[in-house]
Amino acid sequence: MDSLYKAIGFLLLVVIGIPGNTFILLQFSYCKIFEKKLLTTNLILMVLALANFLVVLSRVIPQSLNAIGLDNLLDDIECKFVIFTFRVSRAMSICVTSLLSCHQCILIAPNKRLCIYLKQRVAQNMVVILLALWILNIVIYPYSVLQTRTRRNRTTSPYTLHLIYCDVDFLGYMAYIVNGSIYAVRDFIFVGLMTLASIYIVILLLRHEKSVMGIRSSDRRNGRTVEYKASRAVIMLVALYVVLYGLDNSMWIYTLTLSNVNSDINDLRIFLSSAYSTLSPIVVIATNPKLQQRFRSLYKKMLLSLTFQNSSQRDCNVSTIS
Repeated sequence: MDSLYKAIGFLLLVVIGIPGNTFILLQFSYCKIFEKKLLTTNLILMVLALANFLVVLSRVIPQSLNAIGLDNLLDDIECKFVIFTFRVSRAMSICVTSLLSCHQCILIAPNKRLCIYLKQRVAQNMVVILLALWILNIVIYPYSVLQTRTRRNRTTSPYTLHLIYCDVDFLGYMAYIVNGSIYAVRDFIFVGLMTLASIYIVILLLRHEKSVMGIRSSDRRNGRTVEYKASRAVIMLVALYVVLYGLDNSMWIYTLTLSNVNSDINDLRIFLSSAYSTLSPIVVIATNPKLQQRFRSLYKKMLLSLTFQNSSQRDCNVSTIS
């Protein structure tokens, strides 16, 4: 029964995560290619959707296949590719969420000379910044990928990470600690940045709310619509990530006190660490006006298509009876 629950849980992540991230990627790609216009914030969201999509492919799908009983699915080369893709895409998900919060923080900051300069420079160099993040995360992972092997009946060192079908054997204590420290410091820096940026956004919005208390309610709503919606979306994404990240790491700290970690705990940690890649597209679509408009348009087209098919089917049935 536990295996059934695991399979259902991870399959739900796949069923929700792949269509959600694919929808965001396709819609923003359409805007960039055909409309020749893509806001900087939407470019960041597009890269975030790509990173989350790769996380679902490289982590959630293998976990789902394992949960339904498929064993020994990957060989050594496939293990290296899957683990490398997962690590880089997960790291990009963290970094891009942090970048999104910092970018929104700059956008709504008071129009002082430094803030105006930052707004212009960041917008002009966003593609370079995103490429730099990809390169950074690609560069720090080759060693762990080289030590990745498919899981077989072979002897491994005590410094081995067991990841579904694959083992990452660091061979020695120093390599294990150094690699783990690099990844932990990177995560801590970017999670810290996104948290501080979100706190600053909340403070600015609260100050703005107090400053417009005397303005007519209709003018107040019109003046804050775009700013509030974008900032609210960022805060929701950061809050979602921080909560899931906190739960995952709390469980990891708990496992350090155990001599023998139950596999169910590891599966739950994987579920929590992968849930952001599935749930964040829901937040993005629900709070992005461009995507909402596209989603409503597609939904109406689907309804019209279904109505037309049903009408045609009824006509065919009537003709057959006649």
